[in-house]
Amino acid sequence: MQLKLTKVFQKVPQGYIGFVEELPGANTQGDTLEEARSHLEEAIELVLEANRALAEEQIQGQVVIREAVIFLAA
Repeated sequence: MQLKLTKVFQKVPQGYIGFVEELPGANTQGDTLEEARSHLEEAIELVLEANRALAEEQIQGQVVIREAVIFLAA
């Protein structure tokens, strides 16, 4: 299985804004398209890390089964 997320970039007077349609909170901006792309990669990592931390906090002290999910990059 392959997970595909959609990065969207929009030209604005200040440069570019970018976000991931399927991942709320993963958004950014940049003076250039390349800068916005780079910043969006960082935003994706930060959102996933934050979501992981929140989930770990919610299940702390509970008996759970954890399984890794690996998605192949496109």
